[in-house]
Amino acid sequence: MEKTDRTERLLALLLLQQMKGAPQRDKVMLLNLAGFSNLEIADILETTSAVVSQSLYEARRQPSRASGKAGARKRKVS
Repeated sequence: MEKTDRTERLLALLLLQQMKGAPQRDKVMLLNLAGFSNLEIADILETTSAVVSQSLYEARRQPSRASGKAGARKRKVS
């Protein structure tokens, strides 16, 4: 095993440890942001690259949780 492979595996394990109990989509996003490919993420999470691709697609389509509905205007009831 190359040193880089070990380092990447260690990084993945540390990231996943921090996200214990988090939804898989959040784990996929974090690993993606850390620079792992869909195939690598699938291998780490023991799933398929199709599931990873779908998770990333759905996560990017949904508005940020932080934005919520705070900016939504309330409709005046007459």
